[in-house]
Amino acid sequence: MSPLSEPQRRQLEQAARQAAEKSYSPYSRFAVGAALLAADGSIATGCNIENASYGLTLCAERVAMARAVADGQRHFIALLLFTATAHPTPPCGACLQMLAEFAPTLHITAVCDTHLTLEGPLQDFLPHAFGKPPCP
Repeated sequence: MSPLSEPQRRQLEQAARQAAEKSYSPYSRFAVGAALLAADGSIATGCNIENASYGLTLCAERVAMARAVADGQRHFIALLLFTATAHPTPPCGACLQMLAEFAPTLHITAVCDTHLTLEGPLQDFLPHAFGKPPCP
């Protein structure tokens, strides 16, 4: 069950769609937008930023997370991811692992240009994430 109210979900989706419009994706032509809801109600957005050296490409989710963390956020509730496709696209493994670092209970929603939605807790997407080691 989503922790988001319907107005929050609509706000996140609008923010993610707007972020996707800013995507720099000349190689894949696959624009992605992300909106990350922090515990204080603020929203950080991100878009994918490609590079000719693909290993340097940044996914929208990691851009949103980096922006939020750089702004001092450390606690997150939900991520909404938008792709202009017929089917929703889940976050990649690297993004899921980065999200797990700060928000192991994060709720993820992936939407697209159709009515289809992929939704659930981060743990469903990445059941065996690396975690922080216990303190001695």
